[in-house]
Amino acid sequence: MAVLGIDFGTSNSAAAVSREGVPLRIALESGGETLPTAVFFDFDEKVMRIGSAAGKALLAGDEGRYMRALKSLLGAPLMRERRMILGEKLDFIDIVARFLTRLKKAAEAQAGETFTYALSGRPVRFHPDEARNAQAEVDLREAYMRAGFEDVAFMYEPEAAALANRAVLRAGDLGLVVDIGGGTSDFTLFRNGAEGIDILASHGVRLGGTDFDRHLSIETVMPLLGRGSQIKHAFGGETHAAPSTIFNDLATWQKIPFLYAPDSRRLAADLAKYAVEPEKLGRLVSVLDDELGHDIAFAVETGKIAANNSGAGQIDLAVVERGLEVDLNAGAVEVLLSPLTAQMGQAALECVAQAKLEPQAVTHLVFVGGSSLMQVTRDALGIVFPQAQVHAGAALTAIVDGLGLAAEEAFT
Repeated sequence: MAVLGIDFGTSNSAAAVSREGVPLRIALESGGETLPTAVFFDFDEKVMRIGSAAGKALLAGDEGRYMRALKSLLGAPLMRERRMILGEKLDFIDIVARFLTRLKKAAEAQAGETFTYALSGRPVRFHPDEARNAQAEVDLREAYMRAGFEDVAFMYEPEAAALANRAVLRAGDLGLVVDIGGGTSDFTLFRNGAEGIDILASHGVRLGGTDFDRHLSIETVMPLLGRGSQIKHAFGGETHAAPSTIFNDLATWQKIPFLYAPDSRRLAADLAKYAVEPEKLGRLVSVLDDELGHDIAFAVETGKIAANNSGAGQIDLAVVERGLEVDLNAGAVEVLLSPLTAQMGQAALECVAQAKLEPQAVTHLVFVGGSSLMQVTRDALGIVFPQAQVHAGAALTAIVDGLGLAAEEAFT
């Protein structure tokens, strides 16, 4: 039975198989083992591009619709709403399924075998709401079925990472996986043994790296587009603050494509017409008219990474207006993101509490997921578990490696 381990991520996806007890990652596109979880519907060529090709089409200014963070939509009623795209009536399960179909075909071409079964990673909790959390797995399972798999099993992503990281711990050590992905933060407490690992508790919250981007955008970029600005009443001299929803959605990866609808553009135009600061709301009108939402999101992400890596960075908004930019430094990022990182630290403590253990019992922190590379994340968890040793050597590959290792026995 050929089983493919798949890490279907908010920002990036990966696949692996097991070969004689060793995980083998599969190159899903030229030049890398990960595939950006993004799609672009090319209106001129009438094709759906995925992965790096989707991002290149967006940056090249091709006519079409870009979508990212599709995983964050799982469990929402929106997943089953059908709409016309490239002459077909599709729902978002179809879109996820087509992404998975491409991933499946790429993996089969590289491995030289047909994969009829999948072991898919999933967060501990897609949503805090139990009904939506359960529905998210139903949606994802259906997407795998539409993609051509005969069956799919699921494994918590931090538990897969624990399996892949057992070699860095000694027998008896107590490890806590801190998996900060694009859309969720997940934690698994495990004891390492001579024969394997013992999972003691797993816990998760719907909070991840895209929330970092969203928060930074709302606080630093959206005021330049009119967030918080006063809007004059059509009659009389009173004013009110511009409604926040349009700015919050513009800062949210998965909601950006829906803002290009006529009603959102009309709202922006009306706000600009009556704005006390018309130049700011004029920028909002231009962003929607020119469909620049994702360009702004990428600029925020780039500035965040630069501030994390070098201590200082910029959110370059020249695509909106020449010379428009926001300066970021590591200190400012830490302050702005502190409410979110505090939630992550609290969730980690709750995971340990579920096992009826004290924080000081944790001997090792194992950081995985792209957003675990943020210094603000490391600092926040280090405060909660100051005595624990830190491991982060396989932050971007631990989940898929663990899924690859577990794939062989997933259906036995």
